[in-house]
Amino acid sequence: MHPLPAVMIAFEGNRCLGLGDPQLVAAKAKQALEKNGDARLLIFDAATSQPAEIDLRGSLAEVQKRVARRTPAQDDEAAEEAAPRGPGRPRLGVVAREITLLPRHWEWLSLQPGGASVAIRKLVEEARRANAAKDRAREGQESLHRFMTAMAGDQPRYEDALRAVYAGDQPRFDIAISRWPADVRDHVRRLAAIAFETA
Repeated sequence: MHPLPAVMIAFEGNRCLGLGDPQLVAAKAKQALEKNGDARLLIFDAATSQPAEIDLRGSLAEVQKRVARRTPAQDDEAAEEAAPRGPGRPRLGVVAREITLLPRHWEWLSLQPGGASVAIRKLVEEARRANAAKDRAREGQESLHRFMTAMAGDQPRYEDALRAVYAGDQPRFDIAISRWPADVRDHVRRLAAIAFETA
C-alpha cells in the first residue's frame, strides 16, 4: 500500500470528523464507525484531495498500528541511511531514467558544460522556477475539482461553482457555494484559496 499523506481530512456524510495527522484522523473515523456501523466515511489527502484508504477493521490500537506503518518517517536522514545504495549519486537522490530526444537535441546537449545530464537538470530547474505559480494554481484547481466532485457534486450550483474556479471568478464562486453544508464549504474555501491565489 502507498504511504499515507502527512495531513488528511475525514468526513462522515457532510460532517468533518477531523483534519490533521493521519493517526488523529484515523482515530476519529474509527470512533464514528463504532457509533454507526453504516456511516458513510470519506477520507482524503488534505492537500491533493486524493482518496486516502485506511483499514478501520479491528481495535483502535490495531488501526493506529497499521496507520503508523504507512506514515512516512519524519527523520529523512535515517530513511536515507536505510535506503539501499545503487549506482549514481544516491545522496543527491539521482534517479536514472530513459528519455527520448531528436538528434539535434542530443547534439546541443553534448556541447553544454557538464554534459547532457547537467544541462537537462538545469533546464528542468529553470522551468520549475518559471512556472511555479502557474503549477501551484493548476494543482490547486485540480485538488479543488476532485474534492468538489466527491463531496459536493449534488449540491446546488455545483456546476456554476466549478465554472467559476476555471474562470478565476472568486466572487461568483463564493456566492455559488454559500448554501453548501458548513464543513464541506469550509474545506472547499481552504482549497480555493490556493486555486485562486494566482488567478
